[in-house]
Amino acid sequence: MNPRALIAEDEPLLAAQLETQLRELWPELHLAGLAANGVDAMRLIREHAPDIAFLDIRMPGLTGLEVAAEIADTLGEGERVPQIVFVTAYDEYALKAFDYAAVDYLLKPVTHERLAATVARLKLRLADAGRAPAAELGRLVAQLQTLLPAVQRSAQAATLRHIRAGSGNTVRMIPLDEVCYFQSTDKYVNVVTVNGEALVRVSLKELLEQLPADKFRQVHRSVIVNLDAVSAAVRDDAGRLHLQLRARKETLPVSRLFAELFKQM
Repeated sequence: MNPRALIAEDEPLLAAQLETQLRELWPELHLAGLAANGVDAMRLIREHAPDIAFLDIRMPGLTGLEVAAEIADTLGEGERVPQIVFVTAYDEYALKAFDYAAVDYLLKPVTHERLAATVARLKLRLADAGRAPAAELGRLVAQLQTLLPAVQRSAQAATLRHIRAGSGNTVRMIPLDEVCYFQSTDKYVNVVTVNGEALVRVSLKELLEQLPADKFRQVHRSVIVNLDAVSAAVRDDAGRLHLQLRARKETLPVSRLFAELFKQM
């Protein structure tokens, strides 16, 4: 069977150009779908199980990194995932992170020569190993999330010191130091402290961009934790990692993507 690919790009002109170039360079490649955002990309990946996914880093709904993380986190340890190619407008300094993490990337605007080199590498990878292991993709995305803090975190992180959160009819000013963790719900993010909980009308992604990267880390697609509030990381009988907190009884799940944060030194 001919290999199948997905293109996820929120700029229609760039998506069309990439599709045209791929058809010229790789006529045997079947384009299984075009996604205009990260949510559609995940849906199409589940429906078509492509061998290759070209993911724009910055897309509405879910970023390319978040799509890759979701793929890695929802598949089992032995299952296979698409070969990932990130499409990015990052500058030369940030691109070194992609080289270090051994993930292929295309710099916008995508040139014919650069795409030809990527196609050649993809053909070799597919002939050699086919689809990549889910655990390997998880490790690569975790590397990128660590290596690109300047790109992913806003300059606002240095100024955010309090969270304005609703609790009943009251708006509370919660110092960041008092927050144990943030957890997303259907429409809100729950701010959990030692003494209680409150809600904020902001996405977990937007909140993460405003938090100090050295103190608050995402550990699950629905959880950001204050590392100072963590007392231990414990694996259950099934091998799943959970965090114990110093001042709260509940434990927090850690997805495989973020497990490297709690690897023994």
